[in-house]
Amino acid sequence: MGDVAKDLTAGTVGGAAQLIVGHPFDTIKVKLQSQPTPLPGQLPKYSGAVDAVRQTVAAEGARGLFKGMGAPLATVAAFNAVLFTVRGQTEAFLRSEPGAPLTVNQQIVCGAVAGTAVSFLACPTELIKCRLQAQSVMASAGSAAVAVKYAGPMDVARHVLRSEGGVGGLFKGLFPTMAREIPGNAAMFGMYEALKQYFAGGTDTSGLGRGSLIVAGGLAGGSFWISVYPTDVIKSVIQVDDYKNPKFSGFFDAFKKILAAEGVKGLYKGFGPAMGRSVPANAACFLAYEMVRSSLG
Repeated sequence: MGDVAKDLTAGTVGGAAQLIVGHPFDTIKVKLQSQPTPLPGQLPKYSGAVDAVRQTVAAEGARGLFKGMGAPLATVAAFNAVLFTVRGQTEAFLRSEPGAPLTVNQQIVCGAVAGTAVSFLACPTELIKCRLQAQSVMASAGSAAVAVKYAGPMDVARHVLRSEGGVGGLFKGLFPTMAREIPGNAAMFGMYEALKQYFAGGTDTSGLGRGSLIVAGGLAGGSFWISVYPTDVIKSVIQVDDYKNPKFSGFFDAFKKILAAEGVKGLYKGFGPAMGRSVPANAACFLAYEMVRSSLG
């Protein structure tokens, strides 16, 4: 089996593991990010992550925590094919000779290149996911953005294509998506390689056990969100913004308005669930990737 096929297969399995473990945390993150700023004297809909979980389960059942999973699950093969294959091909390009280990800095470059490519798949998937995850909190606030109720991922896609500018509407938020994926993946893959080399005591990391891979993958995933979290908040609010009467004219306008209305903490809404998701989800992803990749020879 060729390297591209190995990366495709292993990346797909890793992405599925990541999605199943992490999606409930992601749902709570988006709900906290997208809840409108309360009026003076009013309390926010959710007081925090635990309250968001409680209200979601009470209103929608446990399946409410998995709302919007259809879109990323349906595209997980393509997403991880691009992410891990582009990373793998960039690794091959940067190697001095076949099989030579890469430095941490080279892995940072590989992550940035992979992040650039994957942004074009991530943006429409994220838009559909965020619309489904956020519609209950937006509806309770009387937002015009959810005048249309979405029945599922395809319904969101049809609505956007029909009423929000065609194919271009699915790429709303592309700039903040790229501003998240490029540095985020650079940090994640760089951290993953640095930790693997640290645990291995050198550049040969082929003998690392599952425990080391789980720790390296989990901490690497955490580094993704630490490096780009405010950008993700901006991406989410732009993607759920009303098309006809938008609150935000773009990335920098959203940044300024969030900062003015809520201060720096407004750029970190949902950070707890994001980190709570990232560590176990990425531990599962990297472990599954490495185990499948090694089993393919």
